[in-house]
Amino acid sequence: MSEIKVNSIKGVGASAAAITVNNTDGTCTANITNNLSNRNLIINGAMQVAQRGTTYTGANHFTTVDRFAINHGGLNEDCTTSQADVAAGTTPYTLGFRKSFKITNGNHTAGAGAGDYIRMAYKVEAQDMASSGWNYTSSSSDITLSFWVKSSVSQNFNYLLHTSDGTSRLFPSETGTLSANTWTKITKTISGDSNLTFNNDNGIGLILHIYQFLGTNYTSSSVTNNQWQNYSGSEQTPDQTSTWYTTNDATFEITGVQLEVGSVATDFEHRCYQEELYRCYRYYVQRGFEVLMGSKSGAVGFPRINYPVVMRAAASTYIQYDGTNGAVRNQNDGAKVTGFSTYNHYDYGFASRGSNGSANIIYSSTYYADAEL
Repeated sequence: MSEIKVNSIKGVGASAAAITVNNTDGTCTANITNNLSNRNLIINGAMQVAQRGTTYTGANHFTTVDRFAINHGGLNEDCTTSQADVAAGTTPYTLGFRKSFKITNGNHTAGAGAGDYIRMAYKVEAQDMASSGWNYTSSSSDITLSFWVKSSVSQNFNYLLHTSDGTSRLFPSETGTLSANTWTKITKTISGDSNLTFNNDNGIGLILHIYQFLGTNYTSSSVTNNQWQNYSGSEQTPDQTSTWYTTNDATFEITGVQLEVGSVATDFEHRCYQEELYRCYRYYVQRGFEVLMGSKSGAVGFPRINYPVVMRAAASTYIQYDGTNGAVRNQNDGAKVTGFSTYNHYDYGFASRGSNGSANIIYSSTYYADAEL
């Protein structure tokens, strides 16, 4: 009878064993993390939720897809961000992805300036990093980032992880040269570092930056990819290629963003739309036709509005009806009534008030509550 004795079984090119065997009693441990839930530290990584709208041109922050921001500077023409459809028959479509976060470039007639930049950004709460299970101060403990990316221009793109607490650190890396108009999966396993700090609070812990372009005011040939180093605003990545940036109406898309503890990029953790929506509510809520003022014993009453979930912090809140800030709708005759404001902002809700309402009438409006990092 033949017998094979091994310590572990590992896939070709894998950094971690699929099966580890105990040398003493022969028991084994299998890597079955593909079946575990709540491992993805990224909210809305499949780009399903877009409370603010599906397309926007001109804004420089959160614009369309929830939790993913666009930052830019020095542009000759504003870029457009959108929640786009993943084309049928492609991978990642065949893996269940239907939406992406897309940037359509403007026309930068002046070329790539030293102070120009466009980047996608996602921020993770510090307490989520601190309690993730990643022993982040140990170089023997890993975290793995993975995402799908597509560019209309073939070139190499840069991305980095940036910590906020303690001594700010960054870990730069690159996608490698992407084939034009072709989805590519990027995977990067990152070891801990003794200088990393994540406070157990609701502030910024980790920022993922995915750059479409970063000018030379912020780059340096001395930056080394794939290792932790102290953050410097003028030395974030190696010098970047500008081909995409100087190509009129170039596009860049991402989906399937996952950040998980361990050295293996497991299958993406698909969550239903409703679950992702409620996770997004912690940072931003937009809800229409909430009752903001009504009748109480024949007098004007102002009910407290409770958010669907407790938000990250006391939110910045305003109300809007028919495009007018501080306006509500008279539910009796449909008239617009102005002069309303919000006050007593908490992480669980707010109150509203106004001087133009009447007793025995219900007034409603859309409220917007922002507690983004």
